[in-house]
Formats: sequence, C-alpha cells, structure tokens
Amino acid sequence: MAQAHAAHSPALPPRERWCPLVEMALAEDVGPGDLTTSVVLDTEHERQRHGQARIEARSPMVVCGLPIVEEVFRQIDPDLEIRIEPGIEEGVQLAEPSPLLRVRGRFQSILIGERTALNFLGRLCGIATQTRQLVDLVADLSTDLVDTRKTTPGWRCLEKYAVAVGGAVNHRIGLYDAVLIKDNHIAAAGGLDAAIERALAKTPSGVPIQVEVESEAMADRAVALGCDFLLLDNLSPEAIRKIADRHAPGILLEASGGIGPENVRVYAETGVARISMGALTHSVHCADVALEMDLLPESPKVTS
Repeated sequence: MAQAHAAHSPALPPRERWCPLVEMALAEDVGPGDLTTSVVLDTEHERQRHGQARIEARSPMVVCGLPIVEEVFRQIDPDLEIRIEPGIEEGVQLAEPSPLLRVRGRFQSILIGERTALNFLGRLCGIATQTRQLVDLVADLSTDLVDTRKTTPGWRCLEKYAVAVGGAVNHRIGLYDAVLIKDNHIAAAGGLDAAIERALAKTPSGVPIQVEVESEAMADRAVALGCDFLLLDNLSPEAIRKIADRHAPGILLEASGGIGPENVRVYAETGVARISMGALTHSVHCADVALEMDLLPESPKVTS
C-alpha cells in the first residue's frame, strides 16, 4: 500500500446535516433512472449480476469523505458491501496513488452511484489536501488558519469538515453563532462607534464579537471602544505588525484578504493569532479519484 502519514480526523458532522445533500445529489443525477445502465444491462440476469469495484486515489492527497461515499452507496443499495482498505482513514495523507475502498455487489447499483460518490470524495479530498498544504507552511508558528462562510451553497458543513480534516480551524458556521461586524454593517449602523457600542450592549453573553477594521486608526478605535477581537482586512504585513505590537496578545487578531501560499508565512510572522482564507473552500481543485470495475467469477451452475 502507498506510504501514508498520520491522520487528523475531527468528528463528522451529524448525519441529519448532510444526508439530505446526498439524497438531493442522487436525485439530481439519477432522475427517473439510469438510462445507460438499463440499456447496456438489458436482461434481469445482467441487472442482478454481481462484481466488485475499487475507488482509488490517483495522486498524493489527504483522504476525506469516506463516510459520505458509504452513504451514497447505502442509499442506492443497502446490500452493497463496502470495505475500506487497511490503513486508510479520514485525514490520512497519502504520499502516492493508492486504493481507498472496495464496493461489492450488483453492478447496476455500483454504476448508478459511481459519479455521485466520486463528486463528493474528489471535492472533499481536494479541500483537505489544499488545507493541509497551507497549514504545513506555518506549522512551526503559533498562527491558526481559519475558514470562512465562502462555501458552496448546501455544502457548508461538509466543506468545513474537510477544512478541519486538513488541519485548519472552523470559524463561525453561519450568521447565527457569532457576531462579525463588517464594513457594510458599520455603514448601515452609521459608523464604527455606533456598531460596536450596540453590539457590546445587545449581544448575548458568551457570543464572540469580532470587528473588521481596515486601518491602524480603526483598530485602535475599536480596541478603545472595548472590542477584543479584530479582523484585519486587506492590510499589509507591516501595518498588521504595528497593530500586533500595540495590542497582541490581549486582543485576538485575525488577518484576512489577499493571503495565499506565496505570502501566508509572511502574515503569520506578524504576530496574528489567526489567518482566515476563503480560498480554503472557494478555490479548490478536486482531487484525482476514480472508480474501476473488477469482474467476479460467475457462480457455478448447479445441475441435477
């Protein structure tokens, strides 16, 4: 088997949050039925014919999405047997191409589930792989990489799960679990002071309040008003370093905007505690995964 590195495997989101997405994806793809399979396997005997398929990683990657693949095939045919290859689990980093799992049962069921299973697996492995690459660039520093709400509609819980599998940190899940005062909130509220003062007065206890600032002066003012969590948006590393020198570690600082693999380390070295990157989820190449069929010998016929 391909050489693999240790897994980083956070808890899978509750099934009720992502199973409907699997149902929708299958309904979208299968519709009233798989026309190709129905005409190619044109007899009842062929439709009941059994075999085995293997799903394989065709390039180095971080494995993510195996439980989702299992659910895809389970929804199509509960009688399918699915076996994860030894040593393969969520979060394992593969150093070279490798088989991931095998599916055994009716060819018809395997063919119906193939593309949907690979769509989920390829995207989630792609997110986890890119995230791990970025995390590794700053692994020796005390800065966390954090995701955003820039996710594919309907996929948020799975994409954020893949980010966590890749070793980064999940930020708020939606609009309901944290306060993040951005530039448009400030404009709508009538200014920075009004927005922060209202948030501090009305936010329930225990809910974090973060304020986006776009200059050193705004950062200083937000801190003076009582905010202890700043999002430093589209600022240069030099400006962020000055803010960090004045306010860290008592103020939680997060950098964002224009940060990628070419400069993430420079930003991490400014002293910020976090770097948020929408690219963890919105600019990802799917991992190269594929399904290949293996024929099984026909059962011997019994003669009297």
